[in-house]
Order: sequence, then C-alpha cells, then structure tokens
Amino acid sequence: MSTGGERVRLEGLYVRVSGSSGQESSLEAQESELRATSSGVIVKVFRDRASGLREDRPGLNGLLRAVADGSVTVVRVTHEHRLARFGVGWLKHLLAVHGVTLEVLHPNKLGGREELLEDFVSLVTTFAGRLYGMRSAENRRRLLAESRQCQAGDR
Repeated sequence: MSTGGERVRLEGLYVRVSGSSGQESSLEAQESELRATSSGVIVKVFRDRASGLREDRPGLNGLLRAVADGSVTVVRVTHEHRLARFGVGWLKHLLAVHGVTLEVLHPNKLGGREELLEDFVSLVTTFAGRLYGMRSAENRRRLLAESRQCQAGDR
C-alpha cells in the first residue's frame, strides 16, 4: 500500500485510563488530541480501562492483532506510559518486527533518576491500590459472613 513510493499511514490510536469508572473524560481527551494531530488514516481507536501493568488488556490485545495482520502501520499514544507502565521497549521491538512505528505525542523528558523515581512511585501506587482492593474485598466477605451468622442466631 503506497502512494508514489510513500507508505500510507494506517494509524491505530491507543488510549488508556487506569480506572474502570469516572475517567471517561480522560479517554475522550486522549482520543481528541490524537485525532487532532493525525496525519494519516485512523484505522481504529483501541481503548482500555485497566492498569498499565495488566498484561491482559482487550484494547492492547486488539491493537497487537491489528499490528500483526498489517492493518496498522503506525501506533500513536499521547504518553508512553499509556501503552504500558513497564516493558515498552519490548512492545517497540515487537512493533518494529512488523514494520510498525510508535509515535508518542508527549515524549518523556525526564532524566534517568527522575524517570526511575516516577516508575517506582507508579509501581508502589498500583500495588498499594491492589492490596487495599483485596483487603476491602476480604472485609466485605467477612462482614457478609458475620451478618449471616447474626441472622442465623436471631432465628
């Protein structure tokens, strides 16, 4: 697919928020910014509402399928961490194997120490959230079990 020796830009836009609710405006803002700066054909917008640490994200999986079948030649994101919190180097390599480029609208300008600190804080925040979520779920189960015992004792 080329026009006068130039490859047609078939863009896959990837947007992600870490929460499952309340961040719809952030998804829309990311998509709007990517659309406004597009210089090719937007094939599809791939969306996820999940942590950048999760490996099984439907939007990312769909994007990778589109890369593998050749329907996308450029992957665009607003920030690199939207694609993944860690392992972006592997994803870049995978894209390159398929002849696909990654374009980051706002590249990270931090130095080595600042970037490492930002990654560390992100990692701690994510795992603390998971831990509190697990603890909250355990507390809900315990309270439900206790309320059932109380109800059984009232009979």
